[in-house]
Amino acid sequence: YNSSMMDANLLKKGEDFDKLPETWVIFITENDVMGKGLPLYPIERCFLGTGERFEDGSHILYVNGAYRGDTPIGKLMHDFSCTDAADMYYGTLADRVRFFKESKEGIEIMCRAMEDMRNQTLKEGMINVAKKMLEDGTITLEKIAEFVGLSVDEVRKLKTDQNM
Repeated sequence: YNSSMMDANLLKKGEDFDKLPETWVIFITENDVMGKGLPLYPIERCFLGTGERFEDGSHILYVNGAYRGDTPIGKLMHDFSCTDAADMYYGTLADRVRFFKESKEGIEIMCRAMEDMRNQTLKEGMINVAKKMLEDGTITLEKIAEFVGLSVDEVRKLKTDQNM
């Protein structure tokens, strides 16, 4: 899915597929999803019958976020899990953590981001409640809008989208 979305955004309408650039989808996982203790798991497409690589320019890389070794990846995964910038190996990352955790401007940015996420989650929850109320079929659009804090037009669109 991620690879196809990148392809769709990178290729202009009518362009040949051979114009697609080489792409990497990188998943940094919390744990060692492959269970082999390796820091990185590069994935390539291949023809199952022959084992030959497909060579379509599309690559996947799983990064074991639990890996802690004395390598650049091990140190980076360590830094990704740190809550204190003073414990980090990489100065650039530590500086950004300090900015967002210790400076007034950074803290305000993070607070706004968290508030936006909370509001988005709340709205999504209210939309789900409105959908359930629409399924019930006994409550007017106006009442649903009043209860969940959406406009009547928004509730009407939900009803249309649900084909009710």
